Amino acid sequence: MKLIYPINIKNEFVFNASARDFTVEEIPLYEFTGEGEHLVLHVRKKEMTTWEMLDVISNHLGIRRRDMGYAGLKDKHAMTMQYISILAIHEEKLKEFTHDKIKILSTIRHNNKIRVGHLKGNRFNIRLKKVLGVQKDKLDSVLKWIKKNGVPNYFGNQRFGNDGDNWVDGKKLIEGTLKMRDRKKREFLMGSYQSYLFNNWLSRRMEINHLLEKFTENETEQVLGLEKGSLQGTKSQPNFYKLLEGDVMMHYPYGRIFNVENLEEEAKRFETKDIAPAGLLPGKKMKTSESVSGIIEAPFIEEMNLNGTRRYAWIQVSEITKNYVEEKAHYELSFVLPKGCYATNVLDVLRGEAL
Repeated sequence: MKLIYPINIKNEFVFNASARDFTVEEIPLYEFTGEGEHLVLHVRKKEMTTWEMLDVISNHLGIRRRDMGYAGLKDKHAMTMQYISILAIHEEKLKEFTHDKIKILSTIRHNNKIRVGHLKGNRFNIRLKKVLGVQKDKLDSVLKWIKKNGVPNYFGNQRFGNDGDNWVDGKKLIEGTLKMRDRKKREFLMGSYQSYLFNNWLSRRMEINHLLEKFTENETEQVLGLEKGSLQGTKSQPNFYKLLEGDVMMHYPYGRIFNVENLEEEAKRFETKDIAPAGLLPGKKMKTSESVSGIIEAPFIEEMNLNGTRRYAWIQVSEITKNYVEEKAHYELSFVLPKGCYATNVLDVLRGEAL
């Protein structure tokens, strides 16, 4: 699966996904009330998954993991800070908790259990190493472009397993050539195949964006085998990611789904970051693209016994700060992404290729 990125550039740097060079801080969806029967824990962890952290704390408290609340799963290799919840009746026993890889930073009462998805986004702090000479200026330039335009929202390697081939078993499960009794693992693998199809569709759209940068609309139509006039009104759009007639859009960063009808008007709204294009995770109950967008999307649609959904194809990167430590050749970077988005998308655009 070759992923295509918006800028034709090659930057050299070293990134270690370790607790020293990579931190992730969860941004909650709402303020906690300070009262109620639930206790929210602000937890810092390193060198362990969210599941492993929940197991350690639940074992200490003598409760089931499913009785704990969390908003999202965090990277194993990073130093991560996130919010989890337990019933407040366990507050006293929690005071005895110690662990070399987990620290409870603070606690506060709240009237609800934290649910999956109850987060606004994540703040990433990343240290890039061996950034020498002209590389610093090139990174500054790409970062300026990212701040103005955003980045493609590919699924990261975590979705596809250590060898990057989880999707293969997912495809076999969908085709019926592989059987598996474990329902959760089965659904995870099929979800990996959904993600694989999404990434391939998005890479195809990125290819079309590059073609429209280089050629006329008519020439691009000929390359893609589309009817004359199919891409009318695309090349003049101000964004790198060109909207197509019939694209599915979503209000950004939250909101309803709709199809593009007025290309010029929706391109302006995309430029002002009011809306964003939404790619397909195929399955049941899915909303498909129409017109020329539907033609491009069709090869990536497969029937499967999972609910289909839409995912932002293009995301904005906010609160970007940078600092160059010349004597160490370190480039320190901080930014915020919406929930469910991978920091590797920013790093891949900075590098010009997948990490």
